Amino acid sequence: MLPAQHDWFSEFYQSEGVAISWTVESHLAHEITDYQTIDVYQTTHWGNLMVIDGFVMLTSRDNFLYHEMLTHPALFSHPNPKRVLIIGGGDCGTLKEVLAHESVEQCTQVEIDEQVTRLAEKFFPELCERNDDPRAKLLFDDGLAHIKSLEPGSVDVIIIDSTDPIGPAEGLFGPEFVKDCYAALGPGGIMVQQSESPLLHQALIAGITKNMREAGFDETATLGFPQPCYPSGWWSATMAVKEGGLAPPSEARFTLAKLTTRYYNREVHIGALATQLGRVAR
Repeated sequence: MLPAQHDWFSEFYQSEGVAISWTVESHLAHEITDYQTIDVYQTTHWGNLMVIDGFVMLTSRDNFLYHEMLTHPALFSHPNPKRVLIIGGGDCGTLKEVLAHESVEQCTQVEIDEQVTRLAEKFFPELCERNDDPRAKLLFDDGLAHIKSLEPGSVDVIIIDSTDPIGPAEGLFGPEFVKDCYAALGPGGIMVQQSESPLLHQALIAGITKNMREAGFDETATLGFPQPCYPSGWWSATMAVKEGGLAPPSEARFTLAKLTTRYYNREVHIGALATQLGRVAR
């Protein structure tokens, strides 16, 4: 039993009648930015916990599940990803995973709120280990505007590592944004978007898939994975390919990549494709 002096942080998901809580030892940071309110807590069992506008973003203990599954299936679905763009991703965990691929020559991360990154550097330094990699470019700007400014066909992989579709992230789930992503991708280009819970947000996932198909993508797939700190404990990433299909890497390619991962591997990728929701080919 925990000592009585411990406080609790709870996130309530009222529409589904569920909540999740952590015992906290201290409140490490509280920042009100031009875009949102950010809090960081030290928990008793889950390391540090980042919360934005009352919604849990990540914990030290389980963030690897999300970052690996948002990144590696998309990069391995492209034949030779060299130019990668991350929209959002201010905690830099996705950037870290992207730069584990030696084929990547440049990865640009566009995060609207610089303070997310600065707090991650302080309280989640393990996620920011590659921020100084010469291939990394960190921009603090509007992702919607950045996508529109890109030359057509100038990117190989676009990763949408956003918060829930409210506030600053709302536009990242709209059809016009998806069309802009399609235009920015070259032949064989891959777009992947965090797409919430397959158990709780089926309508949102259906809308993301619809937007991708209407933008012109040839095939889409929604890959599920465990994520204990998010509502339902089951999360997803929805991928789409421009001119081509979606397939896991060959055994030789996966071995050659020499990735060090905690959850993702080739078999997990195969299994996620086999059990995923809403795989659609044109």
